Amino acid sequence: MDDLDREILSILRRDARTPYTEIADRVGTSEGTVRNRVERLVEDGVIERFTVATRTGNVKAMIEVSVDVNVDTAEVSDRIADWQEVDFVWQVSGEEDIVVVVDAADTDAVNGLITQARELEEVVGTKTRLILNERVG
Repeated sequence: MDDLDREILSILRRDARTPYTEIADRVGTSEGTVRNRVERLVEDGVIERFTVATRTGNVKAMIEVSVDVNVDTAEVSDRIADWQEVDFVWQVSGEEDIVVVVDAADTDAVNGLITQARELEEVVGTKTRLILNERVG
């Protein structure tokens, strides 16, 4: 991956629907070059998916989950990722093992997700942070 790829990714992170012609103008290359670069980034797994970021008016939160030492964290993460309100599941280092980013209708729904996490037999604890504001980097 080179500087041109990084510039293209930066633009797509802010708006994945940006037309290739606009990206080409902004980075100083042709539309074909941008198209080919994006296709290669997808094939190489650098771009995992094109997604939608929402401002639903819902409550967004990070639920930090600690699991027992002898647990397959990836397997627990996969199960949590299937929950309807989940945007992202990250396996992380530090005190907690998993961070779950949720977009729920209200605080009762967030509380329900916390309870759902705590009911998993592998989970030994949770911490929750409400997301007050969000910026795209």
